[in-house]
Amino acid sequence: MLVRKKNICITLIFYLLANYFVASQNPSLNVNNEKLIYNVDSLGNRVLDFSFCGYHHSEKDIPLVENKIFVPHQEENSSQLIQQAIDFVETLPLDASGFRGSVLLDKGTFTLNEPLVIHKSGVVLRGTGKNETVLKKKGVDRNAFIMIEGLNTMHYTDTLSLLSEYVPVNSRFLVVDQASRLKKGDQIFIYRPSTASWIKKLGCDHFGGGITALGWKEGDIDIYWDRTITDIKDSTVEIDAPLTMALNANDAACKIFVYKWPGRISNCGIENLWLKSDYDSTNPKDEDHCWTAVSVENASDCWIRRIHFSHFAGSAVILQPTTSKITVEDCISTEPVSEIGGMRRNTFLTMGQLNLFQRCYSEEGIHDFGAGFCAPGPNAFVQCETMNSFGYSGAIDSWACGLLFDIVNIDGHDLVYKNLGQNTNGAGWGTSNSLFWQCTASGIECFSPSFEDKNRAYGCWGQFSGDGEWQESNNHVQPRSFFYAQLAERLGKDCSMRARILPVNTSATSSPTVDLAMQLAKEAYKPKLTLKKWIEDSLCLLTSYRYNLKSAEQLEKKSKVKPETPISPIEIKNGKISIDNHLITGGRIEVPWWSGKLRNNYLSKAKPHITRFVPGREGFGLTDRIDSVIAFMNGNHLVVLDHNYGLWYDRRRDDHQRIRRKNGDVWGPFYEQAFARSGKGTAWDGLSKYDLNKPNAWYWSRLKEFADKAAQDGILLFHENYFQHNILEAGAHWVDCPWRTANNINATGFPEPVPFAGDKRIFMADMFYDITHPERRELHKKYIRQCLDAFTENKNVVQLTGAEFTGPLHFVQFWIDEIREWQKETGKDALIALSATKDVQDAILSDSDRASVVDIIDIRYWHYKDNGSLYAPEGGKNLAPRQHARLMKVGKVTFKDAYRAVSEYRKIYPQKAVTYFAQNYPEMGWAVFMAGGSLPSLPSIDDPSFLEDVLKMDIADTESKGYYQLGKSDTGAIIYVEDVYPEIRIPLDPGLYQLKSVNEVTGKVAIIENKIKVKNHYILHLSGEKNRIYWFKRIDR
Repeated sequence: MLVRKKNICITLIFYLLANYFVASQNPSLNVNNEKLIYNVDSLGNRVLDFSFCGYHHSEKDIPLVENKIFVPHQEENSSQLIQQAIDFVETLPLDASGFRGSVLLDKGTFTLNEPLVIHKSGVVLRGTGKNETVLKKKGVDRNAFIMIEGLNTMHYTDTLSLLSEYVPVNSRFLVVDQASRLKKGDQIFIYRPSTASWIKKLGCDHFGGGITALGWKEGDIDIYWDRTITDIKDSTVEIDAPLTMALNANDAACKIFVYKWPGRISNCGIENLWLKSDYDSTNPKDEDHCWTAVSVENASDCWIRRIHFSHFAGSAVILQPTTSKITVEDCISTEPVSEIGGMRRNTFLTMGQLNLFQRCYSEEGIHDFGAGFCAPGPNAFVQCETMNSFGYSGAIDSWACGLLFDIVNIDGHDLVYKNLGQNTNGAGWGTSNSLFWQCTASGIECFSPSFEDKNRAYGCWGQFSGDGEWQESNNHVQPRSFFYAQLAERLGKDCSMRARILPVNTSATSSPTVDLAMQLAKEAYKPKLTLKKWIEDSLCLLTSYRYNLKSAEQLEKKSKVKPETPISPIEIKNGKISIDNHLITGGRIEVPWWSGKLRNNYLSKAKPHITRFVPGREGFGLTDRIDSVIAFMNGNHLVVLDHNYGLWYDRRRDDHQRIRRKNGDVWGPFYEQAFARSGKGTAWDGLSKYDLNKPNAWYWSRLKEFADKAAQDGILLFHENYFQHNILEAGAHWVDCPWRTANNINATGFPEPVPFAGDKRIFMADMFYDITHPERRELHKKYIRQCLDAFTENKNVVQLTGAEFTGPLHFVQFWIDEIREWQKETGKDALIALSATKDVQDAILSDSDRASVVDIIDIRYWHYKDNGSLYAPEGGKNLAPRQHARLMKVGKVTFKDAYRAVSEYRKIYPQKAVTYFAQNYPEMGWAVFMAGGSLPSLPSIDDPSFLEDVLKMDIADTESKGYYQLGKSDTGAIIYVEDVYPEIRIPLDPGLYQLKSVNEVTGKVAIIENKIKVKNHYILHLSGEKNRIYWFKRIDR
């Protein structure tokens, strides 16, 4: 009994001490008569002034811009009409205030199949009435519905060093080396690199397990503050808004980058609309529809206001990293439609700086209000509220400094400032120098990274955790709004009209008089004024209507641009893949299919892709724009995109664990699968199960878009129907596979639990390729037909069995038979490549019926070695290509060996094209070329007639004479000299020729002799010559 009393006393003492220490924290803020008093620490750090956030630093009211054109309601697709009206206003001159005018939309529901884009400054898109102008987005594309998007033309004009030893939080003064090179009004980035020592100090170099893969690396978390110089005195520069973290010279050497950004736009707005996404109403988790309502990029001083958003899967508003001083106000988001999972329902999201969200309401979001990766800040959320949240709000990714959540209420979930650890692909610390002010949430987590990177919570209500600075918990504090108190103090005027703070009585006493109690009881019968209602009452701008406005119908209608000449088909001529009677040459690129991060230094090294998806974001390493992928390929002389679906969708699985995920908090970038989710059950990645009978509409539309656009440039899509990596080697490869029984609703019949060999490896290939299984056989047939149906009119799509395919003969036979049946039924044709092990290829080619379906023989899983022997693993042995390579000696491949592999098939099957992507590709490009192969990886040849001539040429048997020859009597010959000889005797038909050399590295063609007359041979003198390639061009025919 005494021991128990002693323990109780000790517990009570610890409790009192803990409360004492919390209560005795030296507060960063005091309030005296609603005036904020800032307590500066020993290093000069203080609570941030967040009032610089918003349109023109919140120093100006958002204007009501004059209407310039009216768009009447129409029933059909209105995308072109509305875009044409926007384009018209963009042609008008800017007025003295920086505006061109507004596009006024009629009442009614407009249906749009394509997105809308504002490209230039000073343009506003506006609806009529209160929720009376509805824009409804149809289609399966996932890009933003409406974009305010300038051009990313930013370039640096000067670089200077920061001399300040320590710049405290909230400072606007910097000591700069050679400040005389700067001037007032210069736009600058203050660059703060992330060093290894700073990362280690924060404890973000690893997050446990002794594994550092997800830890921050040097250069991962670099911050760029976008500021304008307002004054210069000697070497001290004053900037227009404060910095959100301290700059310590011991942690990092900071720089000042002076920049120009002619393509960035400003003074644009979207207002007074109801934006909706169409969706499949039978599937509450449908994701084959529009994800993002409004995206702002390469823009500053813009606004989105008085908009209702419905049914979007991703974000109502996303402010991209290139945004600054954007205001989003009086907006409501309801009824989002998506899976409950990662990177979905980030309803109001900022990745930029100095942005303000105020009076915004969100229902059933996940991260309803959030700041994303390395958002430099400050960013502010003022008077915002959620209903039925599925996830937390706050800092949702790495190091989004300087966040203010001011009068924010989260229903059913948390507000978070903390170290997120490995979540979101190693997010680590989410923020520093951030403040919760007068907020309510189920839980409030407020932790601080360090003494000088302090996070704070004042006057908050909820369940608390964290070592941040806490003051007045479970109490109302004054002023009601921290942001507007700061703004009023900075501007020296009353800002209550702009603030429009929802009136809340916070003065109820716990010991009321009888009269007061009776009064409060009567008031309890009155419906409470909610923030949603408060916002709804303002969802209407007093705008002049259509009268005396130019109508969009008066504009000259623009027809969609059509090519002047039909697209030349890609075809096989003389057994070679060609376009416009020219051999197609160039490189090949494969898409990434596992791994990936969304950190900036990783994105700069990313490869292009066409079915990689990052919600709300576009660009290399993100959701690539198809036009950009094609431009990249053209710029790098690439003519083949070799595409297969991803190994797994979710980047969490990059850890190769075989565990079932506890939730659907998937990490991007997402490598989309060919099948859609069903909206039913739960797969092992935490999202709903796949339906193998339902194609992923976005995935197939992206492939189709690429094929359509690439055809104009003679680029081919190699469409790998399957990806064998899923069914062999590491057990994790199978864990999230759509075909796995646990991951679909189609009864695929694969064993559960999975029979991992040695509790880590997988051998599912035998079962996967078993076409006697009735359910799987039908699913394979439907899938193969989907692969064909998707590209019925595309002559530049080549169908292959699958990436890394070493499967059995019977499956390839089944695949070809299904293609043959499809061709008979549809009357359509498709380019079919036989890509398999050599034994399987030879068996198919010896079967005349099946061989007739094959257009291309693709060599990539076998080769000849430099000792003359054959490296040729057998098909159907349940081993992946690299597993075969570990068991057999791969050997080296020379020019002669690659030439032999290609030429053998070209001679036996002269009407079939032969491609070579095996050992030593792409170095063997000239060997493939000289062997009569297709798609050789050659440099761009600067004389196009070279590739026209070679298309007509055949292989000559000259290998034993020390050179290789292609020729045609009426065209000429091309010689490749392998060995060094003083001279070579070249047999040629009698006639006149021009002799040229071709540089094998650069593709440059040079004339050696303008005219030579040949009787029956030519002696090519090679003494001192470095050239290997000679072109005898016939000039008398």
